[in-house]
Amino acid sequence: MEFFQKNSLFTNYLKISEHLFKWLLIAIISGVFVGSASALLLESLYYVTDLRETNKWIIAFLPIAGLLIGLMYHYWGKSVVKGNNLLIDEIHSPKDIIPLKMAPLVYIGTILTHLFGGSAGREGTAIQMGGALVDQISKIFKFSNENRKIVIVIGVSAGFASVFGTPLAGAIFALEVLIVGRMRYEAIVPSFLAAVVADYVCLAWGVHHSHYIIDLVPEMDSITFLVAILSGVFFGLAGRVFSKGIPFFQGFANKIKYPPLRPFIGGIFIALTVFIMGTTKYIGLGVPTIEESFVNPLPFYDFAVKILLTTFTIAVGFKGGEVTPLFFIGATLGNALALFLPLPMALLAGMGFVAVFSGATNTPIACTMMGIELFGIESGVFIGIACIVAYLFSGHSGIYSSQIIGSTKSQHLAHQKGKLLKEV
Repeated sequence: MEFFQKNSLFTNYLKISEHLFKWLLIAIISGVFVGSASALLLESLYYVTDLRETNKWIIAFLPIAGLLIGLMYHYWGKSVVKGNNLLIDEIHSPKDIIPLKMAPLVYIGTILTHLFGGSAGREGTAIQMGGALVDQISKIFKFSNENRKIVIVIGVSAGFASVFGTPLAGAIFALEVLIVGRMRYEAIVPSFLAAVVADYVCLAWGVHHSHYIIDLVPEMDSITFLVAILSGVFFGLAGRVFSKGIPFFQGFANKIKYPPLRPFIGGIFIALTVFIMGTTKYIGLGVPTIEESFVNPLPFYDFAVKILLTTFTIAVGFKGGEVTPLFFIGATLGNALALFLPLPMALLAGMGFVAVFSGATNTPIACTMMGIELFGIESGVFIGIACIVAYLFSGHSGIYSSQIIGSTKSQHLAHQKGKLLKEV
């Protein structure tokens, strides 16, 4: 009897080793491709941003860029126009291999958006490029639908991790973003492996990520605890407004029956707005403003302007992503809250940086981990409180409409409309 028990234990560990080796090999292959794609994306964005800032007249051509993006997706990209939501749909209900053309289309669309002055991010592009590239492995090796789900999770994880330099957050994000309130652990090993490899490969290409410093973290006491909760409420409401803003503007954009004209007309409004304001701080990624929010007081309305410009940019059909603008919104909102909340400005900026993102994507664990990776463990408790409270106060809406509600955030919210998953 003891022999068979030992033999069974050996067989079990052998299967675990085979599982680990299989996904390690796929993670390495995926990480090399996705990390390299993210490096190309980041370097391209740095280049076109510098080009735009030294030639601001180019913003006048944003409507033409919008028309080109609209034509590309209307005639060649209808099957991939859903972007990140297509990846989430395929993970929930695998049907077809994600077309490889998603990668070049979203790359070109993002570069055009940033070159000519749209307000967008980069994570959506990295995730879509990652998902499209990695899913080709499923086609080559004829993976089952269950394995395909894991492969797409790998693409999401690798893309997110490498574009922000946060492998732990990237791995958790890919697992947490699928179902609100629940995580699917069958993909946890490949998700983590791919995130680490992709991040390493991106760095190996010589790409560097922005660094932020929170130089003062007070002791946690009853006052700072309550202030952290209160700040999380503001961050959650900002995430909710952002999430509602995109479908709000899409409602107006959809009244234009010919889709390529939506980013064209929208581009006219954005370009005129930029020239009227006389500043480019609210377009593109906005990284300089994010960095400044940690060290200097900024206009209290910065976050609101960024919400309007980014939700409008995405709604009319420009490409990129929402996450980096959410960082901008959160950091500048935290900067503004420092005017009346008794916490250090840099700490509030860091808390907002990830908490608004948490509220808009319903991923509090990934965002807490991201805050720790970016700002250090010293501020981890404050960041965790802000992310969790923001998640609660953002409601069930989010920037990813294909998310499934796995568990409600409160008994009251249980009565709201949504896709409630009884069993996962």
